[in-house]
Amino acid sequence: MDYTEVSGIVESITFYNKENGYCVFTIAGTGNDEYDELTCVGTVPSIAQGESISLKGIMVNHSTYGMQLNVESYEKTAPKTEKAMELYLASGVLKGIGPKTAAKIVKKFGIKTMDIIENEPERLAELRGITLEKAISIGQTFREQAQHRGLRMFIGQYGITPTYAIKVHQKYKDKAIDVISRNPYSLADDIIGIGFKIADNIAAKIGIAPDSAFRIKAGIRYCLNVAANNGNVYLPMEMLVRKVSELLNISPEPISNEMTGMHIENYIWIDRTPQYENVYLNYFYYAESYVARKLIELADMELDNTGLYDDKIDALAYSQGITFAQEQRQAIIEAMSNGVLVITGGPGTGKTTIINAIIQLSEAEGMEVTLAAPTGRAAKRMEEATGHNAQTIHRLLGVTFLNEDSNRQTFCKNEEEPIETDILIIDESSMIDIMLMQALLKAVAIGTRVIIVGDSNQLPSVGAGNVLKDIITSGEIKVVQLTEIFRQAQKSDIIINAHKINKGEHPNLSKNGSDFFFMKRYNQNEICSLLVSLVTTRLPKYLNCKPTDIQVLTPMRKQGLGVASVNAILQQAINPPAHNKAEKVLKNVTFREGDKVMQIKNDYEMEWKLIRNNIVTDKGTGIYNGDEGFITYIDNDSKFMEVVFDENKVVHYDFAQLDKLELSYAVTIHKSQGSEYRAVILPLLNGPEMLMTRNLLYTGLTRAKNLAVIVGSPETVYHMVDNNREIERFTTLSKKIKEFAKL
Repeated sequence: MDYTEVSGIVESITFYNKENGYCVFTIAGTGNDEYDELTCVGTVPSIAQGESISLKGIMVNHSTYGMQLNVESYEKTAPKTEKAMELYLASGVLKGIGPKTAAKIVKKFGIKTMDIIENEPERLAELRGITLEKAISIGQTFREQAQHRGLRMFIGQYGITPTYAIKVHQKYKDKAIDVISRNPYSLADDIIGIGFKIADNIAAKIGIAPDSAFRIKAGIRYCLNVAANNGNVYLPMEMLVRKVSELLNISPEPISNEMTGMHIENYIWIDRTPQYENVYLNYFYYAESYVARKLIELADMELDNTGLYDDKIDALAYSQGITFAQEQRQAIIEAMSNGVLVITGGPGTGKTTIINAIIQLSEAEGMEVTLAAPTGRAAKRMEEATGHNAQTIHRLLGVTFLNEDSNRQTFCKNEEEPIETDILIIDESSMIDIMLMQALLKAVAIGTRVIIVGDSNQLPSVGAGNVLKDIITSGEIKVVQLTEIFRQAQKSDIIINAHKINKGEHPNLSKNGSDFFFMKRYNQNEICSLLVSLVTTRLPKYLNCKPTDIQVLTPMRKQGLGVASVNAILQQAINPPAHNKAEKVLKNVTFREGDKVMQIKNDYEMEWKLIRNNIVTDKGTGIYNGDEGFITYIDNDSKFMEVVFDENKVVHYDFAQLDKLELSYAVTIHKSQGSEYRAVILPLLNGPEMLMTRNLLYTGLTRAKNLAVIVGSPETVYHMVDNNREIERFTTLSKKIKEFAKL
């Protein structure tokens, strides 16, 4: 294969993809009579008009565009001729310099122009129209861009996009290349979106040995993080060594040796007993230990109120014209008599009634009650049901900033500055992972009563841990299990079928009620067509609501009935392209003004504003995984998008941040936890065994407030009910609670 090498000046840029650096451009002044002006195509990140560039590639004769160079490698330098310098500056690459100013600068300083801008920018103020402040600013921008260009060129050859190059520069500044060259695995630890595999690819090209300590440590952290993303707090030593060995394709011996060192350095924790060896990321070990100890300390608070509340409960029931069932009375009394109480039960078992009673009895005695939930939607539901202010746990704790060393959030409320309340009630607690529970309990002062409310049959948290279930199974914390379905709830087929499913009984799919329908379909295309009809016309007419009030919930992300495919279909039906709607394409997804979207990553530093009547009434930080909103504005010139979330939070996303969003006409059942929708549609045909489970079906069905529709095959529904498979999570919270209770 014959390679061609040319050097010249970038004369024009026909096309440039910011996401991957692919571009089409023309170079001139090559000094080669045959290719004095040459079209080039390839990946050349952050290219700019006027740049001097050396290229190596293969000449091809394109059927439409003629001879062009397919670039395989490149090297960029600062412009060297006066013509190149003027062209470069005139391109607008430096804010504040246009063609006329560029010509004046080059005329004044000649061949020394670029050196002046970099090292003596104040001299630009010698020219009329350039202030000293502007001159210094131009110099600073030039130096920053030089750093960016060098970094983008360096990491671009390893497949890292310009978007991530910006994040790398923000993290490491002028030390970026040195950090990456020394230990590329730092990227996997520090830059969200650059994973182990990309870092490992860079390491291999740089020449880091396969059994390098850097590589082994990174592999251990990667495997533990993958485990955590699957809900596990730890991995058994033998399993972890095997996974790392397979990942790195090396023998197990050096892996065990590095683990010992990482334990000594406090990167990981190895819990050894004669029976087992478990390996944790250190902060997960500390989190479980802290939560267990704090729960026991809170539960040990002496509150001998038994028998004091019977009359008060009777009076409350009389004043409200209701009758408390025995389970409810027990829950209320236990809440007033214990430092920590868990109230668990399915839909229609009266959890909200109990919470309201606890609030009223507590406030009558002059106690302050605080309500919180893991998500904004769950908090909003709690507030609507109780008439009392409720907020997210994150907002209650007050997120301050990301810890740069750990990429984890820190909070204003903690042991030194606890939440000021007498009773803390947490709803939808099945969603709370171990790290959030630790942060919450750190902010709870001894003497505060904690009431944990949730449905233990819901899916566990997205994050690591199985907190609610572990607390219940420990047997050391008081639990009230609600089983009775109340008369009003008995009229709902959603609730009746949900409880049937939870018990392992097949729902009656032949009987359609007022709030539950089953529509038999065996063909994927037919299901998709029916989804469009239901979402756009039939259900909005039936419920007198908007199409966006209807939520499609699917078990999986991929395949024909997965989130990606269904979102594309529903977007076309609900919010099709229009000349007055701006768009932004990211990879294979089109974001359009008016689209329904969901945040898919916690971002504790994302700024939001509450705007009413064009006035900012409140502002703060933090947009979280599962938050839903609508795209209200896309500015392709300024490269940002505006999204309005629940509670009218207005957020600006730079285009580089759009990987934190996805369309949400359809979402996975996992992502729907803690949310409630007017209507839910579940397309169920087939899917992976590990996803098509009883508690997934139960969780999806119980997200519906007014109407649930299942579309698909009855065999699939029955199979999910019969599949009571629960993927075991490696957690030790229950064990630790028992241990602390004995102390």
